Amino acid sequence: MSTAAGSHVLVLRFDMRAPQPGAAPVDLYAAALEMCAWSEHRGGIAAVVCEHHGSLDGYVPSPLVLGTAIAARTVQLRIMLAAVLLPFYDVVRLAEDMNVLDLVSRGRVSYVFGIGYRPEEFEQFGVDRRERGRVAEEKLRLLVRLRSGEEVEHEGRRIRITPPPYTPGGPPIVWGGGSVAAARRAGRFGLGLQANADTAGLQEAYEDACRAHGHEPSFVHVPDPNEPSVVFVADDVEQAWAELGPYLLHDARMYAAWNPDENGVTFISRANSVDELRATATGYRILQPNDAVAHVRTGGALRLAPLCGGIPPDVAWPYLERAAAVVASAGQPDDDR
Repeated sequence: MSTAAGSHVLVLRFDMRAPQPGAAPVDLYAAALEMCAWSEHRGGIAAVVCEHHGSLDGYVPSPLVLGTAIAARTVQLRIMLAAVLLPFYDVVRLAEDMNVLDLVSRGRVSYVFGIGYRPEEFEQFGVDRRERGRVAEEKLRLLVRLRSGEEVEHEGRRIRITPPPYTPGGPPIVWGGGSVAAARRAGRFGLGLQANADTAGLQEAYEDACRAHGHEPSFVHVPDPNEPSVVFVADDVEQAWAELGPYLLHDARMYAAWNPDENGVTFISRANSVDELRATATGYRILQPNDAVAHVRTGGALRLAPLCGGIPPDVAWPYLERAAAVVASAGQPDDDR
């Protein structure tokens, strides 16, 4: 499969970790916006913005705010907010914000909603973690009705979300998670499922729940365990690991600490050193240009995390520029053809 010059295959993911010592958050946020705008004309297809709360390294807690800023700086870049942790939101206000962002972006923003898992976050928002499934389901049921702009009667009150969305029926939403329970929840509401692990029985549970509740199954995206979620492109891979490795290790260690019993997700690694991360983690990869070109030419996207672990912008930019150069060269014939 050939990739035409100018193809959009760069996906930029931002979680805005800013561990100390390291780059200042104000510089990282400014760089994220600049990188999104820059990428639109250099192979960028989408920006992904994540969400967590109360993290000492500053993980972004407000994906809709950052997503709005990205939308204001771009024209065609798709924006995915993933995962938005639904138990922590007032659903009426969330639906209003989603519709406004849908208008600002002219329909370029989509959502992956999730249930959340960190005990500290549930404590911070005063939500009983043991009730998270019920809470999420109640809020999702209301959100699905509100996002289209129809008037809804809920618990004795009338609710109408204005202004109406730019996207007919409301902004696109799917459910995220790697458990069979998540698959069933997506199916009950007729939503697509964005899985974060290849759990046995996921597809079957999803399709059964869809049909049991009168929905035609939509899509289920299950990640390839060999597909990296954090990619950089460098001419000198050894030098790049020396420069970027400590930041990537911080990212891996934080996710591992948050998920002590989870081993099926590509970005979770139990590595204790940069060398161990490089040798064992499939989720973190630094590619030579030829390997990156081959990946793009076979239809793959380059899933970049240019500021991963708080990489200073002046360090991050050359790697992003190298990835964009790969996208441009992937559409050109090889010299020996």
